[in-house]
Amino acid sequence: MSIGDIITLLSGTALFLFGMTLMGDGLKQVAGNRLELILYRLSGTPLRGLLLGTGVTGVIQSSCATSVMVVGFVNSGMMKVNRSFYVILGAILGTSVTGWVICLSYIDGGSGLRSLLSTATLTGIIAIVGIILRMFSKKRMKKNIGGILMGFAVLMFGMSTMSSAVSGLGENESFIALLTTLSNPALGILAGTLFTAALQSASAAVGIIQALSVTGAMGVGEALPLLMGVTIGASVPVLLSAIGAGTDGKRAAAIYPVAGTIGVIVTAIPFYILNMIFRFPFLSASVDPFSVAAVNSFLRLAIVLVLFFAEKPILKLVSLIVKKSDKQKEKERVSLRLEERFIAYPALAVEQCRVAINEMASLARESIVKSVELLGNYSTEGFNAVAQAESDVDAYEDKLGSYLVKLTGREMTKKQREDVSEYLHTLSDFERISDHALNIAESAKELNDKKISFSGEAKRDMGVMTSAVNEIVHGAVRAFETQDLSLAKNTEPLEERIDELCDEIKLRHIARLQRGECGIEQGFVFNDLLTNFERVADHSSNISVAMIELNVDSFETHEYLNVMKEKNTEQFREKYEEYAQRFRL
Repeated sequence: MSIGDIITLLSGTALFLFGMTLMGDGLKQVAGNRLELILYRLSGTPLRGLLLGTGVTGVIQSSCATSVMVVGFVNSGMMKVNRSFYVILGAILGTSVTGWVICLSYIDGGSGLRSLLSTATLTGIIAIVGIILRMFSKKRMKKNIGGILMGFAVLMFGMSTMSSAVSGLGENESFIALLTTLSNPALGILAGTLFTAALQSASAAVGIIQALSVTGAMGVGEALPLLMGVTIGASVPVLLSAIGAGTDGKRAAAIYPVAGTIGVIVTAIPFYILNMIFRFPFLSASVDPFSVAAVNSFLRLAIVLVLFFAEKPILKLVSLIVKKSDKQKEKERVSLRLEERFIAYPALAVEQCRVAINEMASLARESIVKSVELLGNYSTEGFNAVAQAESDVDAYEDKLGSYLVKLTGREMTKKQREDVSEYLHTLSDFERISDHALNIAESAKELNDKKISFSGEAKRDMGVMTSAVNEIVHGAVRAFETQDLSLAKNTEPLEERIDELCDEIKLRHIARLQRGECGIEQGFVFNDLLTNFERVADHSSNISVAMIELNVDSFETHEYLNVMKEKNTEQFREKYEEYAQRFRL
């Protein structure tokens, strides 16, 4: 090959990779950015995981991208390592689809009118339609379809360029000698592995092998070990993506090379032993792009079938390779949950934010429950638990706030933007609830340390208040977790009742002070508790109001509350009367 041919080959490879990326991105956009979320939510059984891994990889044209997403799922805690095994197997199989797409570039339409069906003509037509849609369409869907067509056209042109660059190698003695060397299975597998690792794309490696096959000098015996090496080498980008991940994330990334290597060994050894005995004649047959695609698909299918029932031994081997040191401290849970790599996939990023903020809400609720328990039964362990929960919730607010701000700059659907807005508006309320829980716990500690106790009437009043506060926090968090608007609408009537209880209890407390039944020292703690309980109710109301106002595309919370109270709706009256009967002094 001349220097010009080498440059042409490299430029064709570059166009091929760019076209494949452009086409895959367009397909993801047309799918509504839901492929990743579907992969996460619906891959619960082995067969379903395999099929989804195959399907998603076939659409986005990259086993690496699918596997990297899975590593992110596992690293964030959204998916277990064993659940990722079958999705990665599906990715190994699904990447063979690209080989068949590439075959379209080798269809010859013939002469005359049939020349209109040639690859060059079709590629030109597709490119023209694609650029028109991409540049002049106002609708996003049409623009994305234009991107798919442009990507396909660039991919086809890249393949045509690569094929023309290597067309003269069929008569090159050095090239033929090299292929003869690669017919040695070990050398062929090693060459395919290194070649794919350098390209960091199994699809590109297969495409180049298909381009070389047009020379007519390559047989099945040379192509097969190269394709086996491609299966192993494709795992390199996945391994690189696990840098900085936790133990489970690294184990998920290690599944690809371990499964690929074992699959190749288990299929190659019996095959070549049988070949030594029976001398398969088809190994000497010449290959073309179509037969390369067929061999690649058959090989990957055989590997998947062999490994499908080998989940436990492979995962055990992966665990032995990637060990968790006793001294190693995993990253904090909230940090692991928010995967930076998901910023490029808003559907996944919003989903993990939903899971994380629900955990934050649950922690805030538990901190209120524990702090109230301390008032009647104080313990150092309980106080430390509330303090730890408050620290954890603070970490959630910091991590989620920064992550959500980054996410707002991404292109999202209307529903995703609404979810992000809701999370941003409610973060501080959950954090403040945990702050007030710690304040309540500190009041309980003061009562315990100073041996202070309330009068019997004060304890009864405080019991009614704590029951109402527990109710409003549980209701608001439950409504948020389930996105139940009808449940959210119950919060404000209870908040109104809690405000009235605070006023009534303060008046009753003043009367007790005047009668000498309570002292000044108890009074300070008592008032602090009432203030914190009232604030907790306010923040619970803010959470539910944000949900309701978001449903009508407005965050004018005060306007909503005023309208609801002024109109004195039937629902509000009924719920308020119910709470007035349940929580009375």
